[in-house]
Amino acid sequence: MKIIGIARETLEFILKVSESSAPQEFAGLLRAEKGIIKDVVILPGTESSDRNAVIKLFMMPNISSVGSVHSHPVPNLKPSKADLRLFRKTGTHHIIVGAPYDENSWQCYDSDGQVQVLPVLEIELNENEEILT
Repeated sequence: MKIIGIARETLEFILKVSESSAPQEFAGLLRAEKGIIKDVVILPGTESSDRNAVIKLFMMPNISSVGSVHSHPVPNLKPSKADLRLFRKTGTHHIIVGAPYDENSWQCYDSDGQVQVLPVLEIELNENEEILT
């Protein structure tokens, strides 16, 4: 699936939960519909600390992900070697969020750890999970 962007509401959720989890890392998987990232899946058994977050991929329900999201408790948004290993297993779009957890403190990467542009889209998500433009 070609990803065209992330819903602003989804990005705001990611920023808020990352900030509220600090100094522990937050981690989840990203889901998309019609090319727009709109869901964050938090897997049971995910372990978080101030050094890393471990996603238990074997707990993944029968759904697909387009990538991952996790926070760094510091402003450094560069992916680590462990991040790159996760990226290669979980899709094509990976978001890292860091302090101060605002609209300028996140970056999207591809599976190889190269920066990629991910537009933030002004869309509404209704309770039936449909995308309204």
